[in-house]
Amino acid sequence: MSKSKKNYPWLTNKPNSAKTIIERAKREVPGFIGHYKKFEEQMTIGGYSSSTLFNYSRAVGSLALRFKKSPLELDDEEINSFLFSVAREKKASSTYFKHMVYGLRFFFRLYDREDKVIKLPTIKSDRKLPVVLSRQELKALFFAPARLKQRVLFALIYSAGLRVGEVCNLKISDIDSDRMQIRVVKSKGNHDRYVVLSHYILQGLRKYIRSSKPKVYLFNGKVKGEPLGKSAVQQSFRLAVKKAGITKDVSVHSLRHTYATHLLEEGVDIVTIKEPEHMPSLCT
Repeated sequence: MSKSKKNYPWLTNKPNSAKTIIERAKREVPGFIGHYKKFEEQMTIGGYSSSTLFNYSRAVGSLALRFKKSPLELDDEEINSFLFSVAREKKASSTYFKHMVYGLRFFFRLYDREDKVIKLPTIKSDRKLPVVLSRQELKALFFAPARLKQRVLFALIYSAGLRVGEVCNLKISDIDSDRMQIRVVKSKGNHDRYVVLSHYILQGLRKYIRSSKPKVYLFNGKVKGEPLGKSAVQQSFRLAVKKAGITKDVSVHSLRHTYATHLLEEGVDIVTIKEPEHMPSLCT
């Protein structure tokens, strides 16, 4: 265990420990249950996603656990010490740090503590260009997994421009082969949308469904009837990338960036890309 993890056991970037942080804060920090309920109420009213509630609550819960008291009782030096610890943690991603700052901003504004908000660090926007895969690299990636399920999964993410959470939550009933569309329920921003279903992908889906016989969700998790986990998709993707011999620094989300880039290369205008139900399919 690294020195930072020994000194700060409350500080972690592992998704499977986030729920533990929130539950511990509810048990160990006086008043945190009330804070969480207020978070939940305001975010539900504001139309925020459950993942945002989760990430922001984790941020406040981590801070509360660090000092064993409500963030409202902390001074600026204590808050800065906490954020410094987060920033210094080598395995803490920039997204994780952003969630921490945004979560604390939301929290202090709930209690009209604008004096605390303005003293939080400003998050600089990341303007790095996304990594895009070539068509040859995509072909190698799609054929890398031994299992049909994974091959169809990656091809579907690319062909429909889906996010990881969206493909995990797809149900069999969301596939409309008559209209050649896929219904994406409660995507980013808590909005539903339709995306194009490729004829090529539909053939793969039918073959996959006949062999795997999923129940309810299109892609089974460990137990039939339960959705596939994000971490399982990400791990399978990393293995496929390695097997395909791809050296670019890519993630599952790179398939979505690649999809948009290839549409632009095909001459599809940016307005059409933002209205996915009108877009042509890249897998035909």
